[in-house]
Amino acid sequence: MPVNLHPRHVKIVGVPMDLGQQRRGVDMGPSAVRYAGLYDRLVRLGHDVHDAGNIHVPERDEDTVRAERWVETGGGGLRHLSAISAVCQAIYDVAQRCSAQDFPIFLGGDHAMAIGTISGMAAHGPLGVIWVDAHGDFNTPDTTPSGNIHGMPMAVLTGQGHPNLVNLGHEGAKLRPQDIVMIAIRDLDGQERIALAHSGIIVYTMRDIDELGMATVARRALARLNRLERIHVSFDMDALEPSVAAGVGTPVAGGLTFREAHLLMEILAESDKVCSLDIVEVNPILDEGNRTAEVAVELTASLLGQQIL
Repeated sequence: MPVNLHPRHVKIVGVPMDLGQQRRGVDMGPSAVRYAGLYDRLVRLGHDVHDAGNIHVPERDEDTVRAERWVETGGGGLRHLSAISAVCQAIYDVAQRCSAQDFPIFLGGDHAMAIGTISGMAAHGPLGVIWVDAHGDFNTPDTTPSGNIHGMPMAVLTGQGHPNLVNLGHEGAKLRPQDIVMIAIRDLDGQERIALAHSGIIVYTMRDIDELGMATVARRALARLNRLERIHVSFDMDALEPSVAAGVGTPVAGGLTFREAHLLMEILAESDKVCSLDIVEVNPILDEGNRTAEVAVELTASLLGQQIL
C-alpha cells in the first residue's frame, strides 16, 4: 500500500447522534467505523492521526419531543430541536477550532450533524461542499413530511429553516447555493424537489451518473467549485446501493456501486482541495457483519490518498 505523499494531521471526531430521525441505531455508527479500523488504515497511509473521542449527545427524550412545537408552521413538530441545536453548537465549536493543518473527519450519527460540521468549517472562510447522498436534505419546517431534522441540513445551511439552526455558531446562511454540488440524489419529497430545482445548487442525480459516468460527474463538480480553495465532503452512506451498504436507516435502491464511490473519492483526493469529511448514517444494527462501516473506511482511505499503484 503506497504512502500518501501529502500527510495530514487527521482529527477523528465521533458524533453518536440519532436525534435527527426516528430509526434507532446510527448513534452506534462512530463506534462501528472505529471498529472497522479507520485509525490504523489512515496511519498506514502516513497520516498523523488523533482520535478526539465523541461529542456528548443527550439521550432521546420523547416527552421533550412532544413538547417541541413550532407554532408558526401550523403546529408541525421539529423532532428534538433543542437537543440537536445544542449538539450542533458543540460540533461547530470543535470544527471552528480546527487549525489550517487539521483534517477533521466527523463520524455520524445522522446527517443533521452536518449543520454543525459545515457551519464550523465555514467559519474559516469560503467553503465548497460536495454532498453525496440519496436524499437532498433540503426540507424546511414548512415542507417536511416527518419533522425529522436530518432531512433539513442543506436547507438550513443555505439560510432556510428554524432560526435556532440557521443562526447556529454565527448568524445567517453558511453556504451559497453556487458553492454546493450534490451527487447520487434519487429520493426527494414533492415540495423539496421543487425547492431544490430552483435553488441554484448543482444536482447530479443517479440518472446523470448513469449517462455521464462518475469520472465526468466528479470532474464537473470540481470545476464548479474550482474558484474555492477548500471543499468539505459530506458523505451519507445511503448514497450507495443497498447491496453495498446495507447498514443505513433510509436505503434507496439504485445507488452508487462500490467502484463508483471509490472513483469519486480518488478524483476528489487528486484535487488536493478537500479539507474535511463527514461520514454519516452508518447503522450497525441493520448491517451485515459491519460491512457498511468497512466500506466507509475504504472510501475514507481513498479520499486521503490510498492508490492502486
